[in-house]
Formats: sequence, C-alpha cells, structure tokens
Amino acid sequence: MPAFVAGCAALADPGTLAPACAAAPLVPPGNDAAARAFFLRYFEPVLAGEGLVTGYYEPVLRVSPVRAPGFTAPLLAPPPLGQPDLPRASTEAAVTAGAWPGQVLAWADPVDAFFLQIQGSGRAVFPDGSERRLGYAGKNAHPYVPIGRVLIERGAMAREQVSMDSLRAWLHAAPPGEARALMDANPSWVFFRWRDDLPTVGGPAGTLGAPLTPGRSVAVDRGHVPLGLPLWIETRHPTEGGRLERLVVAQDTGGAIRGPARADLFWGWGEAAGSAAGRMRETGRIWVLRPR
Repeated sequence: MPAFVAGCAALADPGTLAPACAAAPLVPPGNDAAARAFFLRYFEPVLAGEGLVTGYYEPVLRVSPVRAPGFTAPLLAPPPLGQPDLPRASTEAAVTAGAWPGQVLAWADPVDAFFLQIQGSGRAVFPDGSERRLGYAGKNAHPYVPIGRVLIERGAMAREQVSMDSLRAWLHAAPPGEARALMDANPSWVFFRWRDDLPTVGGPAGTLGAPLTPGRSVAVDRGHVPLGLPLWIETRHPTEGGRLERLVVAQDTGGAIRGPARADLFWGWGEAAGSAAGRMRETGRIWVLRPR
C-alpha cells in the first residue's frame, strides 16, 4: 500500500487509476484485510504470461572528484545537444583525451562505474565521507549488450554461472586490457545527474518519479504495462530458495526490460541488496492488476 500511494502521488494524470488513487490513502496503515479488500475492489488480475524476473539495486560506490589511481572511469552528465552519439569505448577515449564536451561528475573504479550504469542510479561516497545520490539522466543510442552473454558465447562462462557477482569476479581477475575489452563489448553508455533533491533515507526515484520501495517496486516495459499499476509476481527467491509471491507496483523502466511478462524487482541498496539482485534471474508468472 505505501508503494502504491507513493506512485499515485507521482502521477500527474492518474487516468483510470483516479478512483483507486483517491481511495488508497483512506486504507488504515498496517491493516492487511483492508488492503486486500481495497485491491479486490478496484482491480482485476489479467495474466500477462510467463517471463523473466530479474533484480536490481542501488549501488554504493566510492568516488573521487578528480582522476586518481583507482578512480579512472568517468561518471558523466549528458553531453550538450547536437554532439556525436558515441559508443562506450569512444566516449571514454574522448574524456581521457580531454575532448569530451560535457561535464564529468566524478571518477570511479572502472568495474564499479560499469555496474552503476547497468543499475541506473547509485550513492556516491567521496573521500571526505560525504555522500551524494546519482540519478539516471539518459543514455546514448547504442544498444545494451549483456557481457554475460558475451562470455557464454566465448565459452568462458556457463550460462548457469552468470550472475552479477561472477561477472564482477571475472572482471577483477582478468588482465586490465581484457576486462576493458569485455566492458567495451557493451556499447551502451548511461549518463547521470546529481539528485541532491532526494533524501539520503529511502530509495532512488524511478521513472515514475516516486521513490522506489525495496521489494515492492518493479521496472517494466511501459509499452505493455502502464507505470503505477500493481502487479502480482510468482517466481523463486534468489538467495533463500522457495517461492517468492508478492504484490508489487510498476514504478520504473530499464533498457533491458522488454515484453509484457517481464519484471525487474528493486531490492534496495548496499551489499545484501546487491547480492540478491545479482543472483536473481528466474522464470516467473506475472499478472497485471487492471483498474475495474
């Protein structure tokens, strides 16, 4: 209920969700029976199908305001309009050569920066201990290529071995040139902006504009699922095993989230959330709750 109410507050035009959004704040907090009655009254479940359920999180990474040993990957604001749309390798080369026309927000470890771009938002911790939030601000026009798929095609990793943890380990263990070449196999580059408007407590803002709620917010393909709608997912828990069945809310999007039965579950921030998100790649069934 809190995630749904937060989503309603972020909707400029609730449309068909207007009756439910008006009634949701009246449901007594913590009253499970009342919440269940609310969803039964205002929504009907429609099976979207069986598809892939993955996870994502908000990384916490160390950064430097200037390029320094260990901090050699730039975190970039979007370039000025009309600039060439460069792939990953060319973008980083332009920055290194001093030819990048846009702003460098900070510098990070190359592997940390790579996974920050996959997640789309994060918390940057500076050497003095201060912290600022980074939010998604767009991407180049080049497609996202999963590096796990590249390693599978090369025979370097079995499909069942691929996870965020195993990919990080491979990149850290490989010679720097090989690690760079693998990351450059994904030509997509994500740009960021500082989100000093967001409190340090709570989740980052999703595409909808509402703060993401750990375990309750999902990224969807909004070409098939309108943002703000509740969904019911049935899948497998990535770390505990057993079934994971829960009501979630469509509040975000992602470059790799495509299709009507596709969901990316937000796990929160920090190491535990990263471990769960990195291991989650499960088949699941998804229902969309359509307004009655």
